[in-house]
Amino acid sequence: MLYADLHSHTFASDGMQTPTDNVRIATEAGLGAIAITDHDTVAGVDEALTAGKELGILVVPGVEISTVSQGEDIHILGYWMDHHNEQFLKRLAELRSVRDQRNEMMLEQLNELGVPITMEEVRASLKASKKIDETLGRPHIADALLRKGHVATIAEAFDRYLGKDGAAYVNPPRIEPSTAIRWIKEAGGVPVLAHPGLYGQDELIEPLVECGLAGIEVYHADHTPAQEVHYLAIANKHQLIATAGSDFHGERNGIIFHSPIGSKKIDVSVVQLLLKAKQPIAGRDSLKDSEEGT
Repeated sequence: MLYADLHSHTFASDGMQTPTDNVRIATEAGLGAIAITDHDTVAGVDEALTAGKELGILVVPGVEISTVSQGEDIHILGYWMDHHNEQFLKRLAELRSVRDQRNEMMLEQLNELGVPITMEEVRASLKASKKIDETLGRPHIADALLRKGHVATIAEAFDRYLGKDGAAYVNPPRIEPSTAIRWIKEAGGVPVLAHPGLYGQDELIEPLVECGLAGIEVYHADHTPAQEVHYLAIANKHQLIATAGSDFHGERNGIIFHSPIGSKKIDVSVVQLLLKAKQPIAGRDSLKDSEEGT
């Protein structure tokens, strides 16, 4: 049997590896497919598609869109969108501007708490310069805090400062999950709710299904076995596609976040279910384009 890992991050957002690295690791893990789902950007997709072609593994174009509902971060995964769609790219750029605003607000909070750190120091801790369509996030701030000696571990950075209950946590207004679903569908993609076990807001699922949600990430590195059973039942109830993903972000200081590529996987036939759920885009056969890229 061939398996797919449908949730991984690269340097284009807050991962530590290049898109090519992710594809290579997936190949070495014996996977049949890997999705590249960076936060609010598709900047790593084309490189991954090229690597997939060279290494003989199916690469699924994806994205993880940041949204907020009732003050809680909710992430919506999108698959098989036309990742060159101009309207979609413009919308993602708007989301990245909000993310940049959030980063600056967190740095202000840290400075007020007596933890001096600048955006220049955050960028200096990166392996390479970020491009305009790539994202900076909390893990990069955590790296800088660690390098400056303000915390002993990345986990401490999130527990003390950057996590939901951290002293420097802020959450500026963002789009609703329903808006992300609409954006993904309008770009010809398939929207899936990421790691629902992290939110504790199962009451959101049914309204999102009514908005066009097509799947749930049932199997995730941070889900317990009981949660996997629970969300599989919800997926079956609403006839949603059950997906799986490691949420791989690479290795930081000897620790892999969230888990290694292939540690959470599902039969590659699920990729075909996602393909069948795609939305047509007037004037372009984006499915054909995506398949040719892999």
